[in-house]
Amino acid sequence: MELALFAGLALVASISGLLVIMQRHALYSALFLIITMGSLAGLYILLDAHFVWAVQVLVYAGAIMVLFLFVIMLLNLPREETPWAPRDLKRILSAIVLSVALMVELVVVVGRHFTLTPAGAAPEGFGTTQMIGRLLFSEFLFPFEITSIILLVAIVGAMVLAKKHLT
Repeated sequence: MELALFAGLALVASISGLLVIMQRHALYSALFLIITMGSLAGLYILLDAHFVWAVQVLVYAGAIMVLFLFVIMLLNLPREETPWAPRDLKRILSAIVLSVALMVELVVVVGRHFTLTPAGAAPEGFGTTQMIGRLLFSEFLFPFEITSIILLVAIVGAMVLAKKHLT
C-alpha cells in the first residue's frame, strides 16, 4: 500500500513538475506548482516527517504560492502565443544529447555514494517537532540566529529603499 501511494504521489509530482515548465501561461504554471507541492507534502507524510509536511503545506503551498498568484494576477501577464524558441532540429538534438550525458554523469557520481538503507532505518523521532526543536536550539543555534539577523538587515534595507522612493 505504501509503495502504491509513493508511486502515485511521485508520478503526480513528476508530471505536474513538468507541466510547470511547459505551460505558456504563468497562472497555470503556478497552479501546477501548487499540485507539485501538495504531492511533495504527501511524500513527507510517507516519510513520517510531520513537521516538514506542515511547513510544506502552510508555508510553501499556502503562503508563498498565494503570494505568487497575487503577483501574477496583479501583473496581468498575457498568454504567450509564440514559442520562446524556434523549432530547430539541431538545438533539440543537442539538448537531448547533453541531457542524456548529464544523466549518465549523475548516475555515475551519485551511484557511487548512494546506498539504499533498509526500511525503518531512520533515527528515532525523525521529522518530529521535538527532534527539530532540539537540533535547532542546540547544534544549529548559531546559524539560526545568524539567519534571523540577516533577515532583519534585509527588512531594514527594504524599508530604507522603499522610503527613498516615497519621498
